[in-house]
Amino acid sequence: MSSVAVEPVGDVRARFGEGAFWDASTETLLWVDITGGAVHRTSSPDGATERCVLGGEVAAAFPTTRGTVVAARDNALLEVVGTEIVGEIAGVPRHPRMRLNDGGPDPRGRLLIGTLHADKDPGTASLYRLDDRLVPVVTGVTVSNGLGWSPDGRLLYYADTPTLRVDVFDYDTEAGLPRARRTFADVSDSPGRPDGLTVDAQGGVWVAMIRGGELRRYAPDGQLDRVVPLPVSHPTSVAFGGADLGDLFVTSALDPLSAAEREQQPLAGRLLRLDPGVRGSPAPSVRLP
Repeated sequence: MSSVAVEPVGDVRARFGEGAFWDASTETLLWVDITGGAVHRTSSPDGATERCVLGGEVAAAFPTTRGTVVAARDNALLEVVGTEIVGEIAGVPRHPRMRLNDGGPDPRGRLLIGTLHADKDPGTASLYRLDDRLVPVVTGVTVSNGLGWSPDGRLLYYADTPTLRVDVFDYDTEAGLPRARRTFADVSDSPGRPDGLTVDAQGGVWVAMIRGGELRRYAPDGQLDRVVPLPVSHPTSVAFGGADLGDLFVTSALDPLSAAEREQQPLAGRLLRLDPGVRGSPAPSVRLP
């Protein structure tokens, strides 16, 4: 276990915080409140936060190369300017229990984003790549969750949460295709489940263990390197940010907690920050078709 100081950023308390992503162009952190249907933009280090309510369930948000935001709401990708939806970019087939979930831009700015079924029906979800439409690149998934690339862009790390693993693919940056899926790290020894993840500049993979109250760092060879305990039981995503990418931001969830647990976890639902002792790698903005 590695004890580090963890502090809240700003004063927003999300019902189900998720999807932390550093927007280098504005030096702000984008993150969402899934069940609150909102996108947050938080400045660092003062914590001032702008909130854009889109309704529905908003699972992720990313900056684009044209200065807008692409947000995943329910089954569709929306383009947002300020607090206004200016268009729908693409979507997955409408299904009352299926929605978009976590994602991220690949080294060339192509968006990869997954789905989940509300009832966690095995094998019903997929990971998609955004072209002029959403094209499935990994199928047979149950809860498509965190993903991140190695510093050289040749590996894609990926969490299908119920498997209790982080998997790794060889990534074809020319074609935008993950290939040769295999196990990178078995996380079943944790009380939690793998949710969002990010990769540092040394190639270490940081995983938010929802229900487990911890972050885990795995070395590039898949060996567990660090376990960082958190003051919340449901961390959901992680992202490096700050001017030098030396801060690690963590989102967390309030909704799953009982009244007693909420009393014991006053920081649940808050955006958190810690100093991990390593820096992150720059992430590109999304290039929209």
